[in-house]
Amino acid sequence: MPEILAAIRGAGDKVTLIAVIDILIVAFLIYQFAVNLRGRRAAQVMIGVLMLLFIYIGAAVMGLELLSSILSNLAPYTAITMVILFQSEIRRILARIGRNKLFGFSDQLERRESAEEILLAMQYLSQTQTGALIVIERDAGLKTFIETGVSLDAQISRDLLLSIFFPGAPLHDGAVIVQGDRIAAGACLLPLTLNPALMNSLGTRHRAAIGITEETDCLALVVSEETGKLSYAIHGEIHQGVTLDEIEKQLTGRKTPPRPASPSGQSSAEKEHVSHSS
Repeated sequence: MPEILAAIRGAGDKVTLIAVIDILIVAFLIYQFAVNLRGRRAAQVMIGVLMLLFIYIGAAVMGLELLSSILSNLAPYTAITMVILFQSEIRRILARIGRNKLFGFSDQLERRESAEEILLAMQYLSQTQTGALIVIERDAGLKTFIETGVSLDAQISRDLLLSIFFPGAPLHDGAVIVQGDRIAAGACLLPLTLNPALMNSLGTRHRAAIGITEETDCLALVVSEETGKLSYAIHGEIHQGVTLDEIEKQLTGRKTPPRPASPSGQSSAEKEHVSHSS
């Protein structure tokens, strides 16, 4: 505690680049800690600790020696107590920092883990012929479409996706929108493609998948309720009857296929899929 007061008194004496960096790092860690405490019981404990700190500072300033002495004797045990009380929050902070986008490898790992959960869910949905539409956000934000659905903000998992698309479930009719490694919302409404060549040949899910990819750079994954076949849409084109491996490449590699066009102006993908129904 005395060290804290000395640091406060000498904070304005000398400001260097190292000091600024030091302050920014501490502020970042405090922010991460506060974000993880929000809405948890540990937040009340933290408020109590801060109140004791303010009481100690006030007692030191006002010259209340007895109170200052008691709180000073408790100070050496504060660090151990904080670790015990906030061990779960500390783990969350470390995990949050590890997932930070500043580290390229963690971004790739995040995509790979999320892709595995999505692929497992799509495999089961295909086997059971359960209709599904999953939209993966990329560079263009999908907030407008997220607001049309039910906010979830949940970690991606196979079980959660299967629960959402379970026949008769409240959210099974709309689309699920994924942001990073989290399911942002379910039962989202998407625009349908207005391409006349596809109006009568594809079902609502497939036309919605094409429609959303016509407006944004997202990736839309579809499971047909009638046949269980897998499809994905990108750049306004749909590719039906694809394998899980092809979908995995789209999820993890972010490489988009070429867009061949016939002399009539209709893409070869459209010509191929007009003859198929969803």
